[in-house]
Amino acid sequence: MSQNLLLLFTRHPELGKCKTRLAKKIGDQKALSVYKYLLQHTANITKNIPVDKQVWYATQPVVNDIWDSNIYSKKAQQGKDLGERMAYAFAEGFRAGYDHIIIVGSDLFDISSVIIEEAFQKLKETDFVIGPAQDGGYYLLGMNTFRKEIFENKDWSTSTVFNDTLKSMEDKTVTLLETLNDIDEYEDMKDNTTLMNLL
Repeated sequence: MSQNLLLLFTRHPELGKCKTRLAKKIGDQKALSVYKYLLQHTANITKNIPVDKQVWYATQPVVNDIWDSNIYSKKAQQGKDLGERMAYAFAEGFRAGYDHIIIVGSDLFDISSVIIEEAFQKLKETDFVIGPAQDGGYYLLGMNTFRKEIFENKDWSTSTVFNDTLKSMEDKTVTLLETLNDIDEYEDMKDNTTLMNLL
């Protein structure tokens, strides 16, 4: 077992059930195509990172999908909101004996293996590492000790999440990563040639 654990939160790609805000502009089928592309990108850049990896599904885990069961353990998210679900996954990881745990979403075009590996390195020096997203949220969060308050009293999917999360870390050391663009709305992808070519 590695000392490091990477958590990936995902949703199985189903028509009409993913990238719903994006779908309002481009339609369900094209939104599904974009989502599938982003999932495959995340699988490609994470599969060879030398850490243990878990994929946490919003619904029940899927056996035969892009997440190779020989590389990724598969689990079902637990909790009423995103905060509870992330807290549960982190708590499970620390109970299993991991020292450094990082969570990322599974649909970020700009994420890379270099960014994730850098984040694990930074966790050897600081209590937390966080990657801010342009929309006011975050795309990556890492910690060395479980802190439940990081996930409590947050207005998830709003522009206040990143700043409110930083306030929950005020008494600890924090490494900030570069700001990246999260793909939730059409405006997030309209300047991205690769994604626009999927439409």
